[in-house]
Amino acid sequence: MGSKWRKAKLALGLNLCAYLPRTLDDDDDGYSSLPSTERLSDAALLSPLSSVNMAASGPMTPLPSANGLRLSKSLSRSASKSSKQTCSICLTKMKQGGGHAIFTAECSHSFHFHCIASNVKHGNQICPVCRAKWKEIPMQSPSLDPPLGRAAVNPVGWPQNDALMTVVRRLPPPRRDLSRRHVVPLFQAPEPGVFNDDESLDHLPVVAESTNASDNSSLRTIEIKTYPEVLEAPRSRSYDNFTILVHLKAAATVANQSSSRNHASLPQLYQNPRAPVDLVTVLDISGSMAGTKLALLKRAMGFVIQNLGSNDRLSVIAFSSTARRLFPLRRMSDVGRQQALHAVNSLVANGGTNIAEGLKKGAKVMEDRRENNPVASIILLSDGQDTYTVTGAGANKSQPNYQLLVPLSMHGSDNTGFQIPVHAFGFGADHDASSMHSISEISGGTFSFIETEAVLQDAFAQCIGGLLSVVVQELQVGVECMNPSLCLGPLKAGSYPSRVAADGKTGVIEVGDLYADEERDFLVSVKVPAESSECETSLLKVKCVYRDPLTKEMTTLESDDVRIQRPEVAGQEVVSIEVDRQRNRFQAAEAMAEARTTAELGDLPGAVLILENCRRVLSESVSAKSHDRLCIVLDAELKEMQERMASRHVYEASGRAYILSGLSSHSWQRATARGDSTDGSSLVQAYQTPSMVEMLTRSQAMLLGSPSTQRLVQPVWSLGSQPKPR
Repeated sequence: MGSKWRKAKLALGLNLCAYLPRTLDDDDDGYSSLPSTERLSDAALLSPLSSVNMAASGPMTPLPSANGLRLSKSLSRSASKSSKQTCSICLTKMKQGGGHAIFTAECSHSFHFHCIASNVKHGNQICPVCRAKWKEIPMQSPSLDPPLGRAAVNPVGWPQNDALMTVVRRLPPPRRDLSRRHVVPLFQAPEPGVFNDDESLDHLPVVAESTNASDNSSLRTIEIKTYPEVLEAPRSRSYDNFTILVHLKAAATVANQSSSRNHASLPQLYQNPRAPVDLVTVLDISGSMAGTKLALLKRAMGFVIQNLGSNDRLSVIAFSSTARRLFPLRRMSDVGRQQALHAVNSLVANGGTNIAEGLKKGAKVMEDRRENNPVASIILLSDGQDTYTVTGAGANKSQPNYQLLVPLSMHGSDNTGFQIPVHAFGFGADHDASSMHSISEISGGTFSFIETEAVLQDAFAQCIGGLLSVVVQELQVGVECMNPSLCLGPLKAGSYPSRVAADGKTGVIEVGDLYADEERDFLVSVKVPAESSECETSLLKVKCVYRDPLTKEMTTLESDDVRIQRPEVAGQEVVSIEVDRQRNRFQAAEAMAEARTTAELGDLPGAVLILENCRRVLSESVSAKSHDRLCIVLDAELKEMQERMASRHVYEASGRAYILSGLSSHSWQRATARGDSTDGSSLVQAYQTPSMVEMLTRSQAMLLGSPSTQRLVQPVWSLGSQPKPR
């Protein structure tokens, strides 16, 4: 057993993660007899302080085995020092003489007395940091109240449940299997039939009224630009498919996302200038999440909790064979964050994978809430396949109906847009990419592929960086022909619902929310007839109608007319590079979708050929010859997809998920995590906004101790799984 823990020490020295199950060769007391410096800790992974200390206390490059062991001891001492300064249960500072009793265990780890007393009163006699079994435990009289200024670990309104209050114990050692763990629920409070117990909001009332922003540039939250494919065309020429680019850009955010927590003394209006969020995270805690995956999930959720503001509300749903709400929608005040961190850190993994039940409960939290924050979203994470609804008994496994996974209330509507999108995260190589992508598409969210498990926190950071910067809601883009002889053709809008009127004179694209600095590009086709005498042709006008998420104010904004010159004889035709660039993007997305369909039919060489032909066409475009960055990025992404179709094994392991995540990104024009896209040096960083980049930087700084330090976390496949295909 000792040798296995030495391997784990070396892994920790390289800032890798390892999970070592018990085997028949392990003695029963080997784990608890090890010194505390040789034990792994999930609690340390969740604590931002311990992550920073680990990164800052060691060299930046992998070391040989002997040095790695010495480094591990150094890191363990650093983590132990951090644990003496910070309570690993509530993640707040511990200070002698600070008015709170401090309990120091036999293993030398310290906690607030009230935090650890509440933990052990349910029968848990294992250190939350090093997993040492205690012989002496702190006891607390039931009549004692929590210290003033601190929250109770299980306050009124936060019912205990089987996902939180559990004891992991070993059965008497039968010879056939010493490695099995049984989770024994200590107390399970029934959930209410209606989830209307969300914490009330405390927002200043804002008077809403309709405004026309066309004449006042200071009121404009959206910038509209239009680009015809050519600026002039001879009068004698007609076009069946004349293309006009509609480019939209949302205004920049007005303040840092987390400023509300740093300025508690300011009035509410200045505390939270952005739109607050109602966020529900639906987390897979099935048996396959045990070990490293669950520890990384806890750490990522810790980052999310710490970066939500006091007006943001969070609820967590944990699912395995069944689903359970850990706590209602709660504001992430200082007290709320401590309680949420404690709840997440108490999760244990076991059971099957019932994604449908998890989403059903997450949707119910949103549907039943008494009050609504302006922005609402669901984050779904799973590392496996739904074994109950889609692939369970009675399901059609040859043609799975992924719509069954999504509650009807979350299905998008062409008339109302997508109100509560599900941003899905496929975790590791064994998740069902097709189902996760379908869930996100149906609800209007994005799909991210977490290939390297250690970047889970960065993927979450990028997602909430966008959610915490919404500046436009219910955006509807209308186009109208300005000449009775014109007629609209198809609208290229990706996954956004669009429609053209029967007479072909008007069209509408339902966009929904926009993050700060986010851009959208749509291609509008127009049938343009020849002109007999006119020197200029008015083509169309663009109108945007949207709601301000803070004031609820509806705003209408119109563009100038799009015109082209019609000389009798035109010079050399010059195609707009802006239009050509977006044509390339739509063409690449169409090739990705076609290649994926071909690959699913078993024709991988044919799929690779489709992508190769698209790359060739792009290389001959106007924007490629101008060395346009988007064209370079598209070519790199298409090449990566070709390499991930090298064999059926590679495609099943990573190719399908990578392509679907790319399709999700391009169809919604929103950043998703895939491959190395969250790395600052990656080419595949399409659609990232400054708010996303800022949150990514914050995440990586927390993991490394410095935003400029080289990342220590290595891909999980370096521990023995399949190498990343290249």
